[in-house]
Amino acid sequence: MSTSELGYATQPLRQGVIVIGGMLAVMWALEIIDAASFQALDQFGIAPREFGYLPHILTAPWLHFGWSHIINNSIPFLVLGLIVWLGGVRRWLFVTAACVLSSGLLVWLIAPEHTITAGVSGLIFGYLAYVLVRGFFTRSIWQILVAVVVFSFYGSVLFGLLPGAAGISWQGHLGGALGGIWAAWRERRVK
Repeated sequence: MSTSELGYATQPLRQGVIVIGGMLAVMWALEIIDAASFQALDQFGIAPREFGYLPHILTAPWLHFGWSHIINNSIPFLVLGLIVWLGGVRRWLFVTAACVLSSGLLVWLIAPEHTITAGVSGLIFGYLAYVLVRGFFTRSIWQILVAVVVFSFYGSVLFGLLPGAAGISWQGHLGGALGGIWAAWRERRVK
């Protein structure tokens, strides 16, 4: 393989690193602003069953409740986001939108009263579910192999789909995962 062919082959990965890394940089910048403003951005999270908070479904994923929250989400967001990105930009956009909306809507519908939910973990669970099931819907051996490798690294986080620790939105995780499964199923139906 020539260097120009290698450059062409790695171009989608580079573009993904720029886009997804850029999104991650924005999340970190928002957390810096949030910390400097005494958590003023936290109000843009999702408050359940409050109609005025429905638009926050689109802002909540990019905000976090402190440094440990964003640190824990950064690597999985980057890795899983890149895996989905390598399937194509249009597919990544579709999967991202499906997971953000399904995660946010489920939080809005069933999260406990008097809570605010924010963070990109719903999208992460959506990416994870998408990667884990798409090969079974498309019957692609390569995608199934990718799913096995991803499961070996991230499979244990699936316990986050169950009610558990206080302050962790299993509703957002479950909603994102349902969005990822739906996106993978929809992809099969479109082909």
